[in-house]
Amino acid sequence: MERIDKILAHHGYGTRKDVKKLLRTACVTCNGTQIFDPATRIDPAADTIAIDGTPLTLRRDLYLMMHKCRNVVCANRDGEHQTVFDLLTDELRRMSFSGELHHVGRLDIDTEGLLILTTDGALTHRLISPKSRIPKTYAVRLRDTPDKAARAAYTEQFARGLHIDSEGNAPAFDAQSAVLVWPCDGATLDETTARNAAGCDCLLTVHEGKFHQVKRMFAAVGNEVTYLKRVAVGALKLDATLAAGAYRELTDEEIAQVQTGF
Repeated sequence: MERIDKILAHHGYGTRKDVKKLLRTACVTCNGTQIFDPATRIDPAADTIAIDGTPLTLRRDLYLMMHKCRNVVCANRDGEHQTVFDLLTDELRRMSFSGELHHVGRLDIDTEGLLILTTDGALTHRLISPKSRIPKTYAVRLRDTPDKAARAAYTEQFARGLHIDSEGNAPAFDAQSAVLVWPCDGATLDETTARNAAGCDCLLTVHEGKFHQVKRMFAAVGNEVTYLKRVAVGALKLDATLAAGAYRELTDEEIAQVQTGF
C-alpha cells in the first residue's frame, strides 16, 4: 500500500505540494470513490485510479537507460553545467525534483556512456553497494597506444591488481583485479560492444567505483586516458543506436536483468 500523493508524484504530477492542489481542483478517484486526502493509501497492483474520469496506468517503478554525453554532470542541479536531468522531458524532470527519479551511480563530466535512471531505490542500493561487486565495462582511448608487449604487461598488471596513489582529497587504494581486452589482438566482441568501442584502444572491466578509478589505474602504469565511455553495467549493455544525450525506457528483458542480478 502506498500514499496517493507519492504515487501521483511518481507518475509526473509534480511535487507532493502540487498533488495536494490537484486533489482539491480535480476529481481524483480510487475504484470510483473520490479522494481528497493526500495520505490515502492504495494498492497500485489492485486499485484503479482515475483523474477527471481518465484512468491512470500505474507503474511500480521507472527504469531508463541514458547515453550520457560529455560536459553534462550527474546532479539534480548545477549552477555552471547542464545536468543529466536537463536532458529529460518536463514530466520526468518533475519526478527528479520530487526525489522519485534518480541516477544510479555517477559518471564524470568528461565521461560518456551508460547511465541508469530509476525510481527503484532498492535496486540502486544493490547496484552501488561495494559488496555487490557489479562489473562495469568501459571503452578506453589512451594517449599512448601501447605495442603488443606493453598491452600484455598492462593486462597482467591490471589482473594482478594495482596500487593507486591518492588524488586530491581522494585517498590511495589498492584496485582489485580487473580485466583488460584489446580488440587489436583479435578479441571477440559482440556486435553491440564492438560498435560502442569503435575507435577505442581497449575495454576495461572493474568491480569497484572509486573516484576517477579508470583514469587513475592507467596513470599508475604510465599512460593517460583521453576518452572514456561506459558500455555495460553487468549484463546490461548500452544501446549502440542511442545517440549521446538520448534515453529510453528499459525493455522487460533488460528490467529483468537489473532486477534479478548480473
